Amino acid sequence: MVCKARVSVLGTFVFASSKDRKLLFLRLRNFIHTRLVIVAVAYLQPKDYVLTVPESTRSTESDAFAYTRWLATHHYENFQVVSYLLPKHLHQDFYNVYSFCRWADDLGDEMGDTQESLRLLVWWRGELEAMYEGVASHPVFVALKTTVEKCAIPMEPFDRLIRAFVQDQTISRYSNMDEVFAYCVNSANPVGHLVLYLAGYSDVERQHLSDYTCTALQLANFWQDITVDLKKDRVYLPLDLFAKHDYFVDELFALKFNDRFRSVMVEAVAVADEQFRKGLPLIRMVDRRLSLDLDLFSRGGMKVLDKIRDQNYDVLSRRPHISKAERVGVLLRCLPRLLAV
Repeated sequence: MVCKARVSVLGTFVFASSKDRKLLFLRLRNFIHTRLVIVAVAYLQPKDYVLTVPESTRSTESDAFAYTRWLATHHYENFQVVSYLLPKHLHQDFYNVYSFCRWADDLGDEMGDTQESLRLLVWWRGELEAMYEGVASHPVFVALKTTVEKCAIPMEPFDRLIRAFVQDQTISRYSNMDEVFAYCVNSANPVGHLVLYLAGYSDVERQHLSDYTCTALQLANFWQDITVDLKKDRVYLPLDLFAKHDYFVDELFALKFNDRFRSVMVEAVAVADEQFRKGLPLIRMVDRRLSLDLDLFSRGGMKVLDKIRDQNYDVLSRRPHISKAERVGVLLRCLPRLLAV
C-alpha cells in the first residue's frame, strides 16, 4: 500500500500541468518544513524556541511529553537530580510543571528587552488561560494540561508565578522585608504548592509550612546571587536595612564590602534562616520520598547561608558556592530519612 501510494503521488506530479506541479511542490516543501520544525521543537531552549518556531505550531501529546522531559533534564540549571529523588510516577508531571516555570522565567530574563518580555509574558498568560479552557497547542501546555487534570491543580499558582516575572520587569527595589516577602508570595511560594498538588496534598496547613521553606529558598538565592542580580539592576536587599546600617545602594553597585554591609547581611541571613526553621515541620507531614526532597532542599538552602557566614558575609567579592563534595554530604545526611521504616 505504501509503494502504491508513492507511485500515485509520483504519477500525479509527472502528469500534472506546470501550474499544478508548482503548487504540489510548494505544498510538499511546506509539509517538509513543518515536519522539520516539529522535530526541532524537542531540542530548543525557550528563547530559541520563541525566535524559531511559529506560535501557530501545534504539538502532539507524546511530542509534548518528550519536550518537557528534555527541557527539565538539559537546561543549564541542575534539575535532574532532584527529579530522580521523587517517586517515579511523578517524574513526567514534575517535568511538565518545571517546564512551565522555566519558560516563564526565561521569557522574563533571557529575551534582553523589557517590553518584549512583558509582551511574551502576556502571551504566556493567554496560553495558560486557554489551557484551562481546554485549548492547548504549545508543547508545554499540551503536556501540562494532563498534569493539571490528573492532579486537580487550580490556575492560581501558575498565574502568581507569571505575576512575579512581570514584577521583575517593572520593580527593581524593595523598601523593606515585608515587600520582599510579598514578592516571594508570587515568585517562590506557588512552586511549593505545585509540588504538594503533584504529591496529592492540597490542605492549607501544608501549604502554609511550604511557604516558609520556599520563601527561605528564595531569600538564600537572593543573598547568594547579589552580584548576579546587580547586572540586571535588581536589588532584593531591603532599602531600610541599608538605611539602618548607613550603607548606600551606590556602594553596593561599586561592590564595596565593609562592616556596614556585613551588618546588612547578618540581618538578611538571619531572616532567611528563621524562615527555613519555621518550614521544617513540613518534612514530617509528607510521604517518605517527598520528605527526602524537602529535607534536601532545606539543608541545601541552609548550607548556602552557612557558606555566606563562612565568607564573613562578603558575597560581593566571591559568590558563595557549594562544592560537589558538600552536596554529597548534604545528600548523605538526608538518606536516613529515605531508608527509615
